[in-house]
Amino acid sequence: MTATTTSTIRVLVVDDQELVRMGNALTLDSADDIEVVGEAATGEEAIRLTRELNPDVVLMDVRMPGMGGIEATKIITTVDPTTRVLVLTTFDTDEYAFGGLDAGASAFLLKSTPPDRLRAAVRTVHAGDAVVEPRITRQLIDHYASSGAPRDRPSAVANVDPLDQLSPRERDVFACIVAGQSNAEIGETLHLSLATVKTHVNRIFAKLHLRDRVHAVILGHELRFTRGTR
Repeated sequence: MTATTTSTIRVLVVDDQELVRMGNALTLDSADDIEVVGEAATGEEAIRLTRELNPDVVLMDVRMPGMGGIEATKIITTVDPTTRVLVLTTFDTDEYAFGGLDAGASAFLLKSTPPDRLRAAVRTVHAGDAVVEPRITRQLIDHYASSGAPRDRPSAVANVDPLDQLSPRERDVFACIVAGQSNAEIGETLHLSLATVKTHVNRIFAKLHLRDRVHAVILGHELRFTRGTR
């Protein structure tokens, strides 16, 4: 496996299918900045190895015998919120994968994702951003909009509009996040430096108690918030 350096991203690969698990491990381990520190075949094993190995990112399969990936994700992110979980799903309409959002997952990708995009997703998640397969995004938003998802997540306070905490510029940045823009794209849209965008994004997440961009997108759509509203 790749030698560990200060910039190496430590990854735990979880999948009950050995060939899939080995393939993903080899794909990730081939990158100079990624090190696969362990492999697990069950949710229970994933939890144990996460505690033992302290990976930066867990690549999590959704459907496994015994404890599934969503329940394992909830436990892992509850025990250590700094551990990022990237969920892999076979179908873009897999409602089991949608459950990973409330479980604390930071990314959703299809198992058919090309190797280069998988490696890029691991880097993005490790950097603190979220990744959602484009085909899943609309399904994800529609699912939460139609399911009447509870509004009791940390970002919402009873009888208080959480967005009242944001400054006008932070509202603009939040709207761009909801639209799915990257930090670089937000900078271009609002004519801000990348450093300034990152500062605004971090403040927004802190004020709204959001884990990452996925939750920001869902909150924005729940509130029907777009640039120029409110």
